[in-house]
Amino acid sequence: MSLALLVPLALGGCGLFGGSAHTGKGGKGKEAKPLASAGTLYSNGLAYLQKGENKKASEAFNAVETNYPYSTWATHAELLHGYAEFRRQNFDSAVGALNRFIELHPASPDAAYAYYLKALCFYEQIEGVHHDQTFTLEAVQALQDVVTRFPDSAYARDARVKLRLAQNRLAGHEMAIGRFYERQNLYPAAIHQFQIVIQQYQTTTFVPEALERLVECDLDLGLVPEARRAAAVLGYNYPGSHWYKLAYDKLGVHHLLNGATPPRKSGGFLFGLL
Repeated sequence: MSLALLVPLALGGCGLFGGSAHTGKGGKGKEAKPLASAGTLYSNGLAYLQKGENKKASEAFNAVETNYPYSTWATHAELLHGYAEFRRQNFDSAVGALNRFIELHPASPDAAYAYYLKALCFYEQIEGVHHDQTFTLEAVQALQDVVTRFPDSAYARDARVKLRLAQNRLAGHEMAIGRFYERQNLYPAAIHQFQIVIQQYQTTTFVPEALERLVECDLDLGLVPEARRAAAVLGYNYPGSHWYKLAYDKLGVHHLLNGATPPRKSGGFLFGLL
């Protein structure tokens, strides 16, 4: 992230706390250092970020929030606190800081970035299709917020790309469950999973496979009209796909082609899925 975007100031040369040590009576002991000014703390936080010292940066920005909540520095400190925690991969803490910023400054010029960074906190925690997809669902919702609230921003453009990837991961998760059920011959449960992909994730790469596997499950259950319908939708929308060739061959094995269109190389377009 460009720090210039967030109004950086001239970097101060003092530490997190300003002033110098003072000796007590008789030169014994040291008095506590006075708290640095809001501007100094903020500048130090920027300096720490630039050096990659994210923990110190987070502490500096948090000190501004805590000790100078009404200062001119506090607003950006709240946002940068979230950014520093994001860089530390302390995602829960980052989301908390970003939520505070969004709640307190919904009309800020940096609100779009706050929503986007919050979405990244969830996106970075997405796991493989065989794992729980809670973070993927949260990422989809947060990314959609960016697209909906700030449709013309640069953040929305990237959010749309990540949104498609996250939705593909959700579809892949449903497919993994469906394949498992099919291997166990639990065909009604498998059909349910594949229909979720077809109906809820129509723009993902898993739709052709889901349609082909519907053909398989329907044929195994003796549901010939349903199998033909799934194959017809697959053939119309993905006529040149590997998955339609498999479905076409399976219909042939069951002597159910009856004029079905053979696989071809030209592409169709998505319409009227089951």
